[in-house]
Amino acid sequence: MGAFWGSVWLLLAGLVVLRTEGYGAQNKNNIPRLKLSYKEMLESNNLETFEGLPNSSSYHTFLLDEEKGRLLVGAKDHIFSFNLLNISQEYTQIPWLAAPNRRDECKWAGKDLSRECSNFIKVLQPFNHTHVYACGTGAFHPVCTYLEVGRKPEDGVFRLEPHIENGRGKSPYDPRLTTASMLIDGELYAGTSADFMGRDFAIFRTLGKHHPIRTEQHDSRWLNDPRFVGVYQVPESDNPEDDKIYLFFRENAMDGEYAGKATYARIGQLCKNDLGGHRSLVNKWTTFLKARLICSVPGTNGIDTHFDELQDVFLMSSKDPKSPIVYAVFTTSSNIFKGSAVCMYSMADIRRVFLGPYAHRDGPNYQWVPFQGRVPYPRPGTCPSKTFGGFDTTKDLPDEVVTFARAHPAMFNPIYPINNRPIIVKTDVDYQFTQIVVDKVEAEDGLYDVMFIGTDIGTVLKVVSIPRGSWHDLEEVLLEEMTVFREPTAITAMELSTKQQQLYLGSDIGVSQMPLHRCEVYGKACAECCLARDPYCAWDGSECSRYFPMAKRRTRRQDIRNGDPLTQCSDLQHDEELNGLTTLQDKTVYGVENSSTFLECSPKSQRARTHWQYQRSGDQRREEVKSEDRFIRTDQGLLIRTLSKSDSGVYICQAVEHGFMQTLLKVTLEVIGTERLDNLLQRDGEGAAANAYAPPQETPNQKLWYRDFLSLVNHPTLHSVDEFCEQIWKRERKHRKQKAHMVQAQQQQQQQQAKTILSPSVHAHSQIHAPSLAAKWKHLQERQKGRNRRTHDIQRAPRSID
Repeated sequence: MGAFWGSVWLLLAGLVVLRTEGYGAQNKNNIPRLKLSYKEMLESNNLETFEGLPNSSSYHTFLLDEEKGRLLVGAKDHIFSFNLLNISQEYTQIPWLAAPNRRDECKWAGKDLSRECSNFIKVLQPFNHTHVYACGTGAFHPVCTYLEVGRKPEDGVFRLEPHIENGRGKSPYDPRLTTASMLIDGELYAGTSADFMGRDFAIFRTLGKHHPIRTEQHDSRWLNDPRFVGVYQVPESDNPEDDKIYLFFRENAMDGEYAGKATYARIGQLCKNDLGGHRSLVNKWTTFLKARLICSVPGTNGIDTHFDELQDVFLMSSKDPKSPIVYAVFTTSSNIFKGSAVCMYSMADIRRVFLGPYAHRDGPNYQWVPFQGRVPYPRPGTCPSKTFGGFDTTKDLPDEVVTFARAHPAMFNPIYPINNRPIIVKTDVDYQFTQIVVDKVEAEDGLYDVMFIGTDIGTVLKVVSIPRGSWHDLEEVLLEEMTVFREPTAITAMELSTKQQQLYLGSDIGVSQMPLHRCEVYGKACAECCLARDPYCAWDGSECSRYFPMAKRRTRRQDIRNGDPLTQCSDLQHDEELNGLTTLQDKTVYGVENSSTFLECSPKSQRARTHWQYQRSGDQRREEVKSEDRFIRTDQGLLIRTLSKSDSGVYICQAVEHGFMQTLLKVTLEVIGTERLDNLLQRDGEGAAANAYAPPQETPNQKLWYRDFLSLVNHPTLHSVDEFCEQIWKRERKHRKQKAHMVQAQQQQQQQQAKTILSPSVHAHSQIHAPSLAAKWKHLQERQKGRNRRTHDIQRAPRSID
């Protein structure tokens, strides 16, 4: 079958012509440099997977505990504890099913028994050194309890406490709805739905010593059908009383904010020490404010392209704990195109908007405008503390402050990203972003933020953000695209362990684990390691390996900012390792005059361009192969549509990337004249198939087999592709029939031998015919094996050399 698939590959190569128009002008800056499939990730030992249990799914809730070396995962009816070193080797599980009566009630209410009437774990938050607070949907009846995990890993403790409490305001009823929660000082802050029908959404604070508190109910100015994404605590000053809680969510636009129905991304803030009002907003937030997050691409006609569907948020810590960098992932709600973007925000810009004008609307027929009247003191949204105003609690706030806060929860000005545009935009792909985590990596020439972005088809993008002078001049380099699940599925959870240097990913079908760096996949040369521009990796003098800032090695080479191997590896230019020629070999391929042939050459890097040169036999000069009617350059190699005898010679394939040229392979093409091939075809078919044909000038190692040769080239006497494929198909079918016949004959022979005791005459007869039959079968096997081996050697196009 090797010859057959070789033929199919040649025919498909011809179809590449249809997709090569404008190839030279294709922009390769926005594609991943390396693309690794799920199989390649497994084979290179860069992926560990947990395939999931048959009776579970929805591995969406993560809690990373680096101190105990474990990853807790909440799923359908189960809580798992994985070893951070390898999730596939050691894990424990606890079943936590919904009560049978709750499942029955859920079913009677018209819900799907298998998909909805189960206990989907939605909350896993560290409570203290020995316990985790866990909540689940409980078959549309939210429940919570404490999970004992022990003080130390060697304790081996992992069990649920028997006491179950009401989970309303902590976990959603509907498993399809997300929740965002954070447990701070024994109190749980959660944005979730609070009713069976999924109409009452609120931001709650429960547990702890204070009375439960929430947002105003059924007021679209506060929350309008929101979907919560994340909760974070950020200090406002050195005084802990000023600490604020920030919530990220998306919701429908408020009435009058947009002519039609639109989705807006929001950030909400509230004070950690908010206890509600005294006479108004009792047990309701008095410091809640929200603002719109803008992530858009400015248009030439003044109309921006907006990404409003907020999917995930990651806060990257900085030297100042009060000023983390906010990374946010967005998708578009447009029906016209599908796209994703990543925007980056500063806390200074966020605070500036919350100190700006409030949004005000006089009536239902008026638009939202900035409030121009007098703002009461202390300013609504200010935390009660000694820093501002001298109020000890929100219950002491004047009535006019509480009344104003109730009517003006939204800010008028939006929050724009750094540089007023996204740092990453993807609109020409078949996937959308879902999750993001960021790692700050120290390299030879500074600190870099490396982003890992999950998609809705189970892939991860690795992107490094390179400042060109300031945060307002960034270059985003897409390093890798890796498939981390066996089938396309949305990545719904991501956690990054800096201690283990591992990334953990959750989805509907299971959990995967991959290392943050795979330096060995970039190649075996200094130039290849430098071109990768990966802050994790550097050339150490012998290989591309992990970069350690404390290591003092004079041979270490790394250039993240420019990725220029000519400057980093110039002293190695006389070394074969610079251009990867250590394993370069000459290959010989054959073609028939007036037919077509394909010379395969695929650089490892998708951002490299192939450059072809031609050298005639006996001539030292090289000519550039230019795209024309007969020569078509593709991402996979060079297609010569109509061969002539003058095309014989040496073809050199080179990869050009970032100004560096690397020779990948050399191919010697020999064009066989049609008259010479006709002489070959006139030989007896069976005799020619069993004997090698070698031209006088060829060595025995270059022998050609005419039947295999026809499987590699489009012979001009074949009038159509269909006829060619049919001939090969008939030949393969004939071989299968012969094999089946021989197998059947062997089985009959064995049956005859089994009767030797009963019938000596039959035994004697089989002894006469068995040797000849077995010899014939063995001869056919060896003949087919040799043909497949020769076909493989001749037809296989050379690939790029590391």
